Amino acid sequence: MSDLVRRADATRRTLAKYRSLPFDWRNRATCIHLARHHLRNMGHKPPAIPDFRSAVGAQRALAKQGFSDLAALLDSLLPRIAPAQMLVGDLALMEGDGPFDSICVSAGGKLLGWHDDDPSGIKPLMALEQPLGAWRV
Repeated sequence: MSDLVRRADATRRTLAKYRSLPFDWRNRATCIHLARHHLRNMGHKPPAIPDFRSAVGAQRALAKQGFSDLAALLDSLLPRIAPAQMLVGDLALMEGDGPFDSICVSAGGKLLGWHDDDPSGIKPLMALEQPLGAWRV
């Protein structure tokens, strides 16, 4: 199986799991959970996510792990790339509206992630702004 076919298959499996899951701190349907699931689909062994049930809890868990933000966490796990180099299955960090930025999965010209306009599940979104960062998965 070619690398691009493997990446597309892993991305489809991630989309299938999160397509109809609304964003929910309590039910562990957040962008960090999405990213961890996707990393596992791609064959990585990411560390466990500390249990948190709110944005405040997530901030505390991130700080307790020694990271100032999600970009620092992703930098510790994956090589950073230029956003223009993203392939299907890579991760991007988009500016968020709340206390966190948003981790999305590249779907070849679009990004998979939750959006405030429709948080009922992840959707393919056009990136209207440049990602804050991108990581090779």
